Amino acid sequence: MEEDVKKVETALFTTGRFLTTEEVSKITGIASIGYLKEIIQKLKQEYDSRDSALYIQEQGDTLKLSVKKDYLYLTEKLLSDCELDRPTQETLAVIAYKTPIMQADVIKIRGNKAYDHVKLLEDLAFVVSEKSGRTRILKVTNKFYDYFDIVADKLKAKITETMDKTEEKDAKAQ
Repeated sequence: MEEDVKKVETALFTTGRFLTTEEVSKITGIASIGYLKEIIQKLKQEYDSRDSALYIQEQGDTLKLSVKKDYLYLTEKLLSDCELDRPTQETLAVIAYKTPIMQADVIKIRGNKAYDHVKLLEDLAFVVSEKSGRTRILKVTNKFYDYFDIVADKLKAKITETMDKTEEKDAKAQ
């Protein structure tokens, strides 16, 4: 059971979002929902008993590993001190999704500020470029995959899945 507790804890920590029991089951490979609920209860009790800064938050039939309110100020500061501002992150996401991509296409999608973003991303070694006619071809580097802990083959599928979910939420909101 201890190994399964660690699997559930890892899934909750890594995703950082609310998951249904079925999603946790799929991620961890634990097929029995009843057994999985026992594991979740055990994990909740462990966090409560050791007076941790983390806790298992439940919302309806979903759960997530969260930081207690007393310690949120630390995460807010860390998140605001991010190496990349949001526009640069969005430019990087376009490059990662379409890699390899012509710089001219990135500029069409993201606007002229993307030249600055590309320069910064090259300086940080997340992106490499090579001359191709009057433009450049941009590709993400191995450092990008390592830094963001991404498996190259799964990147496009994950981005597409995220975009689909965002579009569904936007459609429901209208």
